[in-house]
Amino acid sequence: MKLWKTLSRTLALDHSKWLQVENHTIQLPDGNILDQWPWVISPDFVNVLVQQEDGTFLIFRQTKYAVEGISLAPVGGYLEFGEDPLACAKREVREELGCEAAEWISFGRYPVDGNHGCGTAHIFFARSAKRVCNPIRDDLEEQEIVTMNVGELQSALFKGEFKVLSWATTVAMALQYLQQKK
Repeated sequence: MKLWKTLSRTLALDHSKWLQVENHTIQLPDGNILDQWPWVISPDFVNVLVQQEDGTFLIFRQTKYAVEGISLAPVGGYLEFGEDPLACAKREVREELGCEAAEWISFGRYPVDGNHGCGTAHIFFARSAKRVCNPIRDDLEEQEIVTMNVGELQSALFKGEFKVLSWATTVAMALQYLQQKK
């Protein structure tokens, strides 16, 4: 298979560090050229499912602007400029839950939109976590830390209570990992 080629890019919108849009000129594998292909640039981010030493999971019950109602969510946050994804994941777990984990499993990096960018998700599973400090409460949304066992977590996933795709993916990948470890 041949890959698409980016021939040129121009900045169409520079809103902030949170959002830029470029127009790309793209050459398709068959030689055809597409002008004005929108490419959305938003920061890369991490999502981390945290499992404590006793086997229970720490998640949030929270609100988000783009989500209708209340949702469950794993730890998440944006990478700082030049920050390694694992370093970001560890920082976010410490800031949001006050925890450090003994074991870190990376499930990889995934573009949010395969055709238009929209940032990249870096998905992690943090195991054998324990509280080392108090969480830092600086997020814009209201959050409540919730502890769940594996059955409750699986049930919440299948009921659609993780209302953002990357959150549901993070939980599903961790549950699949645990199933394979049996």
